Amino acid sequence: MRRYGKHTDEDDVRVRPNRKGNRPRTSIRPKHEDAAEGMVLTVDRGRLTCLVDDRTVVAMKARELGRKAAVVGDRVDLVGDLSGHKDTLARIVRIGERASLLRRTADDDDPYERVVVANADQLAIVTALADPEPRPRLIDRCLVAAYDGGLEPLLVLTKSDLAPASALLDLYGALDIPYVVTSRDELYAGEAANVVREHLDGRITAFVGHSGVGKTTLVNALVPEGKRRTTGRVNAVTGRGRHTTTSALALPLAGAGGWVIDTPGVRSFGLHHVDPSRVIHAFPDLEPGMEHCPRACSHDEPGCALDEWVARGHADPARLYSLRRLLATRERREGD
Repeated sequence: MRRYGKHTDEDDVRVRPNRKGNRPRTSIRPKHEDAAEGMVLTVDRGRLTCLVDDRTVVAMKARELGRKAAVVGDRVDLVGDLSGHKDTLARIVRIGERASLLRRTADDDDPYERVVVANADQLAIVTALADPEPRPRLIDRCLVAAYDGGLEPLLVLTKSDLAPASALLDLYGALDIPYVVTSRDELYAGEAANVVREHLDGRITAFVGHSGVGKTTLVNALVPEGKRRTTGRVNAVTGRGRHTTTSALALPLAGAGGWVIDTPGVRSFGLHHVDPSRVIHAFPDLEPGMEHCPRACSHDEPGCALDEWVARGHADPARLYSLRRLLATRERREGD
């Protein structure tokens, strides 16, 4: 029903007053041209510790970012109180483009993707040769996640005084992955850090591994001022260590211009988010051979053109075996 006549005057229109006295909402958002650049060092219950110039600043995510979350390693723009003083809080208003991204899911059936680290150059996969026993399937999964996310892998094998490294290294020899082998004495004496440091200079390296392998002990040796809590012992029944690192933390590597990112120990590394077709990009010697593969080829089926590619001598058969083993990890559990 029409409330006013056919020819209404603007003076006749009643406008409901704004009782709150605030300005009406607008879709125009501020550009924050004066925002400062920073790097996310750690995230704890909605509060992000960032490095801005030479000081640490605690910040929260701005509402305008919506559901987009910042993670350790992200390059961000901040506004607000950037003094770094106690009880001050800044706001993250922009998250920069990511050069790399390490992601995982809880398991292969879990569609919820967890972003672990952004902008890392390298993924150091720390594995004990004994106590606890090495888990090649977990290593394979970390490798797939590294290749998919644009990180270069590095194998760090600890506790070589308890078991030889040759068998495990033979398994990954065709992948030509750089590696470091250390003993418990070298690890706890800090000597292992000197060997590992050669691979970290000038790079951002994320450390990953299941509990009890000595990952955090190594990180503490590399960055003593970090003082990360280490694991107590390995469970004699399950063969697994106890989680002591609960959140990822980026630490500066003194004198080398690099960064070390310690991540919580993992017991599973789901690959639900990984498109298997991207894994082959880590095998440039095999990639040209896939041009004649059948449509939607799994690269492990009759008619796969990679078999003929290898038979003609374009690549080592061990490389094809490694590719197929990595592709198959998405179908197998780590403990299989």
